Amino acid sequence: MSRDNSTYKDSLNRSLDYVATLGTEAALPSEVELTRQLGISRTTVRAVLSHLDEIGVIAWSGRSKTVLRKPRSKDYFAKEETLSTHEQVETKFMEYILGGDLKPGTILHESDLVKEFGASTSVLREFLIKFSRFGLIEKEPNRHWVLRGFTKNFAIELFDVREMFEQRAFQRLLAGDPEAPAYQKLINLEDAHDNIVAHIDDEYLNFPRLDEAFHSILIGDLNNRFIKDFFELVSVIFHYHYRWNKQDEHERNLAAAKQHLAVIHALKANQPDQATTHFQAHLNAARDTLLQSVQWDSAAEATEDESTA
Repeated sequence: MSRDNSTYKDSLNRSLDYVATLGTEAALPSEVELTRQLGISRTTVRAVLSHLDEIGVIAWSGRSKTVLRKPRSKDYFAKEETLSTHEQVETKFMEYILGGDLKPGTILHESDLVKEFGASTSVLREFLIKFSRFGLIEKEPNRHWVLRGFTKNFAIELFDVREMFEQRAFQRLLAGDPEAPAYQKLINLEDAHDNIVAHIDDEYLNFPRLDEAFHSILIGDLNNRFIKDFFELVSVIFHYHYRWNKQDEHERNLAAAKQHLAVIHALKANQPDQATTHFQAHLNAARDTLLQSVQWDSAAEATEDESTA
């Protein structure tokens, strides 16, 4: 398999995340089980195992696959290398909107965006249609799209829905069996969080990947196609592409990692009330840091206030 392939690189990164949940000298499951757990083909599993063996993360001999060390930051491919064509369009679009100082009401032409992103018309249009459901852009006749702007009010509304879904997911988790896969997957993230907290100066940029894994486990456990679709776009908007104030990124990520750990420790101790308290505190902090860290478009805010007056 070509190691320039984004699918392979994403599979390798997810495999490293999985290995990070295991202890040194732990045995990896069979290739068939890895195929099931990671949702990748048997061929990809073998390519990943071969690479992990080459870089000394595991020792692989026949059916024996033993963890030799925890993954390091340099073992991972950069996020942009793992993106599918659709995800690359998402990234380029958000960078174009947020980095281009575009004002609310700006006309977006599909032909210009196709040239700007180097994407096909069909891939671009599919993304724009999907993204338009949030009201950030709207379609007008003659293939024109209009930018409505990124406002604080919009983010608050979006976070309200995110919080409602995540609270429902957490309640479902607590009402279930502590031996259930989702419950145990969250607990198994403890070591990865401990590693980030212990080595925050080197690892703080890796926290968004772990944060996404933490919340994805909860949402995945709901097994609701509509909520899953919503969270795919939430991850684009909240986790990666807003213009964050980088000055306190180190402190924000450390605080959030510790909040995750508080939840994990309460789950591990089978203390549902404490787990609920810590989880709500984490959601509250996530809301506060979002509103404090994003450079909001004041023009868009004024336009929105006028339209709702």
